[in-house]
Amino acid sequence: MRYLSTLFIFFLMFQSCKKGNNIDGNPLSKEKQKTEIKDGFETYINPLDIDYTYMVYNSTQNKSYRSGADPAVIEFKGEYYMFVTRSFGYWHSTDLVNWDFIKPEQWFFEGSNAPTAFNYKDSLVYFAGNPAGYGSILYTDDPKGGKWTPTASISTDIQDSELFIDDDGETYLYWGSSNVNPLHVKMLNKDDRFLETGVRKTLFNLVEEEHGWERFGENNFHPTLKEGYMEGASMTKHNGKYYLQYAAPGTQFNVYADGVYIGETPLGPFTYMKNNPMSFKPGGFTNGAGHGITVKQTNGQYWHFATMALASNSQWERRLCMFPTYFDDDGLMHSNTSYGDYPRFGANHPTKAGQHNGWMLLSYKGGVTVSSSLMQIKKFTSDDDAVEVTELPLEKNNKDQIISKVLTDENPKTFWVADANDDKQWLTIEMLKPGNINAFQLNFHDHESGIYTRTEGLKHQFTIETSEDGVKWQTVVDKSMSEKDTPNAYIVLDEAVKAKYVRYNNVKVPGANFAMSEFRVFGLGLEDKPADVAEFKVKREEDRRDVSFSWNAVEGAQGYNIRWGIAEDKLYQSWQVYDTNEHFMRCLDRDTPYYFTIEAYSENGISEKSAVIYVE
Repeated sequence: MRYLSTLFIFFLMFQSCKKGNNIDGNPLSKEKQKTEIKDGFETYINPLDIDYTYMVYNSTQNKSYRSGADPAVIEFKGEYYMFVTRSFGYWHSTDLVNWDFIKPEQWFFEGSNAPTAFNYKDSLVYFAGNPAGYGSILYTDDPKGGKWTPTASISTDIQDSELFIDDDGETYLYWGSSNVNPLHVKMLNKDDRFLETGVRKTLFNLVEEEHGWERFGENNFHPTLKEGYMEGASMTKHNGKYYLQYAAPGTQFNVYADGVYIGETPLGPFTYMKNNPMSFKPGGFTNGAGHGITVKQTNGQYWHFATMALASNSQWERRLCMFPTYFDDDGLMHSNTSYGDYPRFGANHPTKAGQHNGWMLLSYKGGVTVSSSLMQIKKFTSDDDAVEVTELPLEKNNKDQIISKVLTDENPKTFWVADANDDKQWLTIEMLKPGNINAFQLNFHDHESGIYTRTEGLKHQFTIETSEDGVKWQTVVDKSMSEKDTPNAYIVLDEAVKAKYVRYNNVKVPGANFAMSEFRVFGLGLEDKPADVAEFKVKREEDRRDVSFSWNAVEGAQGYNIRWGIAEDKLYQSWQVYDTNEHFMRCLDRDTPYYFTIEAYSENGISEKSAVIYVE
């Protein structure tokens, strides 16, 4: 959540990427995929692979963890800058693939929350914020150099602010972070130290009784708290209209999302967008896509950067994500979050930038053995926001090897901790079936790391081997001498490797103990994609914000992806589920009719979509 103050800045934007390919729906053929990889189309994955900062708050409770939230990203003179809550600086990229951290010469990022950024005509970058509701404005024409100048003014009584300067130079500040109060806007004079002009306006608030997705709690439910938090305002101007984005219902929940109100002027009046939420990722491995910012690439492609919930060490432990964003022929803003934590095409793809590239998850439910085990923890956030924590008993297989079931369960809150942090620690995954491996995502866990601030010199050093039979091994990744800090490492192989076994060999990572929450292997299986889903049934409940689904299980499917929207050609929303043939969600708008479809997926690909069902 953007609980405290605000930031202003001109920054540069864009996406974290690497190699890959696919089209949203069915994966490309294996031969076509190989060709596109060699043609240089890069990929990225969510959560974004950057060196997240360790947080200082909660340090009094000895809670040591990294977090990245409330991103503000802009393009400035053809390059990109990303500012993140309490990060002691910001990141810079020239290609939206590689992000390098910049520590500015003078800054107050230690206490800055919920950054905002704006690029004014490629001339200056502005920034402001501190944790007490005051906004001290900085500016620079050289953000890469890290030299900033303060303005002699302070904007008071603001939280989660957004600075927007229109084409005519008129300047607006949007703000608000509350489960009671609405968003507000006031005008500033950018030519006179950003002093207030006296123009203020109250905008809009959440309407939970109509908008199911705005309801507080995990899966939009809480037994006692009904009011969600409205926060994280962000403004995008497109084709003469003003798209004011806002986050709800809470940063710690899987349903954290961004909605939109559309206005004809920066001051409104604003109308609720009928296909809300605009950015929504409630299912899959890592959840949440709220409190973000929408930025325009130099080629005209829009991207939405947002906050994902990790919430393992703390409810405020978060990561960043990025999704392609569009405006349809009716002027409706929407993003593509389908298979949102699988590999996705990077910004350099001419037609499919940001879409799932067709690599599927090979490691799900794979058998894992580990070198040692200090502890294995299973966490679950229930619908009443309670976090249930279970320490699993030590298990061994018939070869007297220690088993870990938490490393391939697609749950970022579960984790395994080794006895030490040295080159004697390892883990091996025996996948359920062999496949062609293209990429790995390593989600390291912070277990009592004892780090509470931005710390330079951290590094993740390891190697990865693969095997077809578990006997003969080949090294496919060698990061044993790496100088990079990669807490959510995403590694793409130059060529696909056929294997059934994957082994990680630790050298050294940050913290006293090597610990990991999930080791994910991506590529394509060797068999046919799943059959189409049959008997898909949709029941809109008496509370029309709620809807239940059921369908026949498909043999060999890992899970299913439900898609819906306000028209057959506007199925902009999706919810990915594993290991079930029923689902219940509370995120619909009460008075809106919807269209629904479903598809099955496995390590071998994605089925065709079922016939679309209309529900009033």
